Amino acid sequence: MTTEFTPYLAALGGTLIGVSAVVLMALFGRIAGISGIAASLLPGAALQSGDGERGWRIAFLAGMIAAPMGLLALTGEMPQIAVPASSLALLGGGVLVGIGVTLGSGCTSGHGVCGMARLSMRSITATLTFMATTAATVFVTRHLIGG
Repeated sequence: MTTEFTPYLAALGGTLIGVSAVVLMALFGRIAGISGIAASLLPGAALQSGDGERGWRIAFLAGMIAAPMGLLALTGEMPQIAVPASSLALLGGGVLVGIGVTLGSGCTSGHGVCGMARLSMRSITATLTFMATTAATVFVTRHLIGG
């Protein structure tokens, strides 16, 4: 299985992620860490600054869902996404990501985009760990296991 590299779409996507992170920081003084934003909306989660935080968090997540719908409206087709894994593998991967996000005190968006931009050593270390683990996982699955 190969993935086609699309530099213009990748640059556009990266730019949009960066702009959204800057706007969120400028308007609300908050970091665009998706796992933290989503986790704070779960029942029983304590928000950092009270209930005034809930509105922008819901809007941020809704925007992530609405974006592909906007693409559908503009182009007439949804982005092509192929996940060659079983439901059990996806569930297991989700659990592992949840554990990693908890142990790493954040996700790739919070550490990799926002934390590294602030030159946070914790975020730089976390991002290097994410990338090394990703490289090792790809190597094992593609070259040792044969996936």
